[in-house]
Amino acid sequence: WTPDVYQGAPTAVTAFMAAGTKVAAFGALLRLLHVAFGGERWSWQPMLWVIAIASMVLGAALAVVQNDVKRMLAYSSVAHTGFLLVGVLGAQGASELAEGQYTSLEGVLFYLTTYGFATVAAFAMLTLVRDAGGEATHYDRWAGLGRRSPLVAGTFAFFLLSMAGIPLTAGFIGKWAVFTSAMSAGAWPIVLIALASSIVAAWVYTRHIRLMFFTPEDDHGAAAVIRPSLLTSGTIVVCLAATLVLGVVPGPVLDLITAAGDFIR
Repeated sequence: WTPDVYQGAPTAVTAFMAAGTKVAAFGALLRLLHVAFGGERWSWQPMLWVIAIASMVLGAALAVVQNDVKRMLAYSSVAHTGFLLVGVLGAQGASELAEGQYTSLEGVLFYLTTYGFATVAAFAMLTLVRDAGGEATHYDRWAGLGRRSPLVAGTFAFFLLSMAGIPLTAGFIGKWAVFTSAMSAGAWPIVLIALASSIVAAWVYTRHIRLMFFTPEDDHGAAAVIRPSLLTSGTIVVCLAATLVLGVVPGPVLDLITAAGDFIR
């Protein structure tokens, strides 16, 4: 089961599984559905409805009961897969789109871009929080981190807010793109489920932010923050800049994605 693999695997491998494999899988899926089965969407859409709803509901619900950061990110990754499938369900012909409206393809590719940056950075930051046993991923070890290392806690919180889809982050634009695409295709019931699941997921992320900034550390002490390597620092800085810029000025990247989408189609 994926969350167990996430928790037990080295963090670098976990980050690749969470971001890299999802990008590759959806790239292949989009090409398959848009090219090979583009004219048969009424045949495959019902199946995607079921998978998307199950992914969003189960992923968000199971993330609520976790007490390990890796497992929380793992289950929320399942929910994000469902959000991406909502965008896939918004597939329409070019003649059906209003002027300036994002296509399903553009929305999904942009969501993959924003989610990839936030996820890689979040797992990179997990490697910085350690105790005597190595990486400290249990929630209790993160209590009070905002007072001991406000820069690390604040940066991690920013990536969590992007995953939650808070405005002025790339995650908000990504969710807006896939949800509006599905709405314009008439898939409003699944968009309502996606919004409800997003609220649950946002609560999971904000709970962890509250833990870092507003919960005192336990009697056993809290984890320490180590000095990052140059590679880790560079990765976090690039992902932080991308998450912020894509949330404020997404236009240039959307134009680039539109050009890249021509290859998939």
